[in-house]
Amino acid sequence: MNSTGTLKSSSSELDLDRPNIEDYLPSGAAIQQEPRGKLRLHDLLDISPTLSEAAGAIVDDSFTRCFKSNPPEPWNWNIYLFPLWCFGVFLRYLIIFPTRALVLTIGWIIFLSAFIPVHLLLKGHDKLRRNIERSLVEMMCGFFVASWTGVVKYHGPRPSRRPKQVFVANHTSMIDFIILEQMTAFAVIMQKHPGWVGLLQSTILESVGCIWFNRSEAKDREIVARKLRDHVQGTDNNPLLIFPEGTCVNNHYTVMFKKGAFELGCTVCPIAIKYNKIFVDAFWNSRKQSFTTHLLQLMTSWAVVCDVWYLEPQNLKPGETPIEFAERVRDIISTRAGLKMVPWDGYLKYSRPSPKHRERKQQNFAESVLRRLEEK
Repeated sequence: MNSTGTLKSSSSELDLDRPNIEDYLPSGAAIQQEPRGKLRLHDLLDISPTLSEAAGAIVDDSFTRCFKSNPPEPWNWNIYLFPLWCFGVFLRYLIIFPTRALVLTIGWIIFLSAFIPVHLLLKGHDKLRRNIERSLVEMMCGFFVASWTGVVKYHGPRPSRRPKQVFVANHTSMIDFIILEQMTAFAVIMQKHPGWVGLLQSTILESVGCIWFNRSEAKDREIVARKLRDHVQGTDNNPLLIFPEGTCVNNHYTVMFKKGAFELGCTVCPIAIKYNKIFVDAFWNSRKQSFTTHLLQLMTSWAVVCDVWYLEPQNLKPGETPIEFAERVRDIISTRAGLKMVPWDGYLKYSRPSPKHRERKQQNFAESVLRRLEEK
């Protein structure tokens, strides 16, 4: 697999159609006073509601692009390729999908027939029980990856259990966790989900030390922060995995990393994940589809192809703040996976920016355009 060529090609294609988001942010330099009587661009925005709305639309678009799935171009609507496409649909939905569903069902039967007795009968032998449960969870994640015909290439040394270290990765879908978990039984920090996913979280995944939170509960932040500090100090705990973006991004961009993972006083081990969209887009838009629908989409595709890089561990440098540390690690991950860094908080996906925030972004946009016009 020529991963490097694919990444460069994908990156160059993105650069053709996306705005330069840095243009919409303050430059940090003070805006010089214009001579009296000279019309400024942001004056025009104040005068013209149309221009003001256009500036806001550009700023909004630069944010929403991080969470949009780009559908592939249609290729099958001609007399030569349409029969081939129909044969592919028949093959994927009526032969490959039932086979994959059977593989996943067999996996669940083997897993539950072993996990339940171990969980109930070995309560007095905690260390042995944890080791067996780790292996069973890794095995079950392997069955999940097999049910998508996952082609995953891992680069770098496999993670090991050591105290005072935390692993951080970019986040595209909940399957990121499954792909990483089949190699190493991580304890992950994850949003609490409803339905059958929530049931798995509170039963099976609880056994590997996973920590759940509710994004809408402010008190959960303090509880999670305390659990994080306690977990990284344990010598026999599973490696801690955090997705510091806090939300799923479409694997073209990385949004701002939350600083929680970078102020624990421990070594941070970056993991970069890059999906090849030749067969299926692995991005999960949780606001538009359930995880069950997302899994069905993967199971009816030809294959899920991705690369995973375990990168060099990083430590806080003298004089460096946790926020600067987070940005440095984000830059390392983005560079390795060929992703574009954007200065947005991923939580804005769940809460609409306030009118003052939007107005400030519009003003910054106007001033940056004015400076560009003056330079010309």
